[in-house]
Amino acid sequence: MRPVYARLILALAAALPLAAPAATLKVGDQQLQTRGILEASGQLKDVPYQIEWFNFPAAQPLGEALNAGAIDVGGLGDAPLIFAYAAGAKIRAVSATRSTPVDLAIVVPAGSPIHSAADLKGKHIATTRGSIGHYLAVATLERANLKLTDVTWSYMQPIDAQAALASGGVDAWAAWDPYVALTEARQHARSIANGVGVSSGLSFEAATDSAIRDKRAELADFLRRVAAGQRWALSHPDEVAAIQSRVTGLPADVLKTVYRRAQLHPVPIDDGLIAEQQRTADLYLRADVIKTRLDVAPSFDKQFSPTAP
Repeated sequence: MRPVYARLILALAAALPLAAPAATLKVGDQQLQTRGILEASGQLKDVPYQIEWFNFPAAQPLGEALNAGAIDVGGLGDAPLIFAYAAGAKIRAVSATRSTPVDLAIVVPAGSPIHSAADLKGKHIATTRGSIGHYLAVATLERANLKLTDVTWSYMQPIDAQAALASGGVDAWAAWDPYVALTEARQHARSIANGVGVSSGLSFEAATDSAIRDKRAELADFLRRVAAGQRWALSHPDEVAAIQSRVTGLPADVLKTVYRRAQLHPVPIDDGLIAEQQRTADLYLRADVIKTRLDVAPSFDKQFSPTAP
């Protein structure tokens, strides 16, 4: 090659912009439920950016990771979102789903004398502070005209609460699926109250303010994939259960129960949904879980919602 041509080629190459490295979206998950749905539905194919997954046993540590900026986006229930926002987390709910709230329950051992919410008076309840299980317990006691001081509380992570229930260390456990389904199937626990009539069944993907600002395209694409996977999973619960069982090690039969009864589906973020979330926050205030009244409207970002222009 003649020197003049070589110099020209080098000059042109130097003038071309370097290919930007693919962005990485750091995603928080609980029991790999979102990842299982995405893998089973094929939504993880041809993703034009990197996804780094972080798995959490419950919403509380996931919310803490969001607050610390250790992850960009993650799934958590309505009550944990309020708990995190009240603590000052710079996060926003960017998508919403609704499930049938039978996947949320207060369970007791098979031989327990507890058969209704009224029977919880004087008993010892385990739950994870700030979780949807915690919300269920508070709402159930209120509905039964019991005071929060009528029971003894132990706040712990699900694996410890499950062990405490099995050993008799607590009388009841307020939890959510897959923990409820697993405890029912393997420990023959029974439900004495569920979320029907007291829980909105809402859950959210929440993102940090910095991710919304700096990774908007990746976040929008990820949320579209999650919604598509959730719609697919409604009619393919067995396939989702099988995939998630391989990923998590949880029994496939338990996961089939989880997906069949949840009927999880995406819903738009609108004023009615925000009003539901406000009622949940107001109950937390009455229960003294949060100390001041919280306006939940700023904790939502509607730009990613299917109804957004």
